[in-house]
Amino acid sequence: MNILVVDDDREIARAIGIYLENEGYRVLQAHDGFAALETVREEDVQLIIMDIMMPKMDGIQATMKIREEKNIPIIMLSAKAEDYDKINGLYVGADDYITKPFNPMELVARVKSQLRRYTMLGGAGPDPKQGIFRTGGLTVDDRTKTVTVDGEAVTMTPKEFGIIRFLTEHAGQVFSIEQIYEAVWEEPAVNPENTVAVHIRHIREKIEINPKAPRYLKVVWGVGYKVEKIPE
Repeated sequence: MNILVVDDDREIARAIGIYLENEGYRVLQAHDGFAALETVREEDVQLIIMDIMMPKMDGIQATMKIREEKNIPIIMLSAKAEDYDKINGLYVGADDYITKPFNPMELVARVKSQLRRYTMLGGAGPDPKQGIFRTGGLTVDDRTKTVTVDGEAVTMTPKEFGIIRFLTEHAGQVFSIEQIYEAVWEEPAVNPENTVAVHIRHIREKIEINPKAPRYLKVVWGVGYKVEKIPE
């Protein structure tokens, strides 16, 4: 698999590349947002590790541009630890976030988790619907990793798809933020509220006619979220 490492610090990019190559990945490098866009358009990239602070075009802007064309996983990398940077990165479409300095093994583990979700999302075994989940006009097809609302295709990031797939498969059931995080991110939930909330907001903007009065993805105050079970 091809992984694109985007960081203006060439030593950091090289070090990340060494760790990933040792795991058997092919690593591509770019050192600003423009170069990242060009590489994504020219190469078959399965995952991006994107630094936020870069010259010419920063990681936030580059992620926004990439999300217009691709749904591949993006892990944000930054020296800043403030919640604002994390939320901003998730808001524009990043799937995960890790702060410098980072543990190389943690980064590798996050890469593997994202790639696993991207290539085998929802591998919970066969079911009567053969991977197609419906409620009302909302259809989630786990075989093709696609979402449609009233027949119209909706583009989602891997994490957004993971959330809507999980909730639609269990339509009518209420899940806590921690349960959603652990089911989709496949890791223990540590302060997952902002992360999940940002993704939920994005999903609503994509599938709801009026996100402030959702038909499908609803909050159950003090408990969590659910996808409403609606007869077809």
